[in-house]
Amino acid sequence: MSGSPFGSGSSSAGDTPPVIEFRCSGCTKMLKVSAETIGRPAKCPSCGAVQTVPSKSEPDSSTAPATTAPAGSGTDPAPPPAPPPTSGAPAGDNPFLKTAQSGSGASPGTPPGQPAAPQRPTAPAGSTTPAPTLSQSGLAARRAEGSDTPTKQLFDRITAEIAKIYVGQDELVIGTLVALFSSGHVLIESVPGLGKTLFVRTMGQVLGCQFGRVQFTADLMPSDITGAPLFDMKTQEFRFRPGPIFTQLLLADEINRSPAKTHAALLEVMQEYRVTVDGISHQMERPFLVLATQNPIESEGTYNLPEAQLDRFMFKLIADYPAAPEEAKILDLHSRQVDINRRLEEELETVTSPADILEMTRATSDIRVDPKLIDYINKVVRLTRDWPQFHMGASPRAGIALMQGARTLAAFSGRDYAVPDDVVELALPALRHRVILTAEAEVEGHAVDELLQDLIRSVEVPRL
Repeated sequence: MSGSPFGSGSSSAGDTPPVIEFRCSGCTKMLKVSAETIGRPAKCPSCGAVQTVPSKSEPDSSTAPATTAPAGSGTDPAPPPAPPPTSGAPAGDNPFLKTAQSGSGASPGTPPGQPAAPQRPTAPAGSTTPAPTLSQSGLAARRAEGSDTPTKQLFDRITAEIAKIYVGQDELVIGTLVALFSSGHVLIESVPGLGKTLFVRTMGQVLGCQFGRVQFTADLMPSDITGAPLFDMKTQEFRFRPGPIFTQLLLADEINRSPAKTHAALLEVMQEYRVTVDGISHQMERPFLVLATQNPIESEGTYNLPEAQLDRFMFKLIADYPAAPEEAKILDLHSRQVDINRRLEEELETVTSPADILEMTRATSDIRVDPKLIDYINKVVRLTRDWPQFHMGASPRAGIALMQGARTLAAFSGRDYAVPDDVVELALPALRHRVILTAEAEVEGHAVDELLQDLIRSVEVPRL
């Protein structure tokens, strides 16, 4: 019994506790576990499938078809393979938008003789579907259905201007623009040298917004960010000296290198768009976007961001190494010893203004979200709180982020209504930083994106 709830069945009958035999939903092998584990999740040592131990043994029938194997609770049959989406389905070509099972996704029935208890869902085994990401190619299919609206035209102009200086990283570019036009903030995780500072400076020049940068260090104080009152010798009074946070696009570089008291300086401004010093509140100029970065590799001298801080970020975006053609273009663009400040001023055109951004942000609130899509978002968020590999699930703020982001992404596509594809492409950025793995899942080497991928596939997609 050590290391796995599955026993070998080799002990003598005299001292062996009662065992339960049932068929694995993944590999259909007969498994034996102690009766003490009834109702608890158990992992198959052969295929890794996780399922709930039933209350009684099953007959070992070699002729039983694979579709009768228990899937989640020990009494439900395994769902048949999902049919490919039809032309009328909202699934498109996204592999995540496939119905995992027929029905409404209600909880499985309680086995006879067992007291009713809430059943934790089980994760599908061995999924190899790549995680959905924000990309220009992913938007192309849906954009063909939309109209040539002012928001769509503005999005095209912004991305075209940014591409003159900043190459690739579609998830970072699109996700940041969605957060900006949804009044959200972004946490960026990437290794050094991928051009995060260049991206923020480029975006500030294109959007006509002020740009500021704060390098977080271990000795950085909250007043170094928000500002502090200084004594004016001429007037013999204290006057407030604004800190670097008083800008519109703030790059909080390596935010996890500062202690919690410094992180707390951002909590109020990210939620309420104001800074309170000595009892006096100072309003921020809108739009206001915080882009915080952290290095996933180096852990020496870093502090984990508290959950309250992480939940303030609308998205957590992953910036990975560029593809070979993109890196070749980067080498060609940025290896000529030309001053970057000069290039930003001469090569980029300012295509909008803070007032236009606020007007577009208000306009996205008119995007329609079908009640079925609201229910779908609600199911995905709530399921994170019951998923067996998650110690803590997402908060209601995650559902709000998905709703707002789906509206903005629909507006970027020229539509006045949101579709499931908009939600699915934003699900990983909106949820990956709001869930915490269990100790067992961390030991087994599970990745958050991998588990979220399985979770999304288990929820039936509405047909609008």
